[in-house]
Amino acid sequence: MNDVAEEKLTYEQARDELADVVRRLEAGGLTLEESLSLWERGEKLATTCEEWLEGARARLAAAMSAPTEGEAPTANDTPF
Repeated sequence: MNDVAEEKLTYEQARDELADVVRRLEAGGLTLEESLSLWERGEKLATTCEEWLEGARARLAAAMSAPTEGEAPTANDTPF
């Protein structure tokens, strides 16, 4: 899979494929080249998952720090 397609994976797709890669590596019976290729794929998938999770954390942090509707802004919310 190329990097362009990698960017289009959802978190769930990347997570599921990563779990499959881990299962295949743990099962053994692969050549060294197959194992290395799977390991590299797993690293890319893990990075994709981490990027999704970092984005989710940032969105949650932003949502939690934003005043809710009808709530008066605090001193931290003012631009001056």
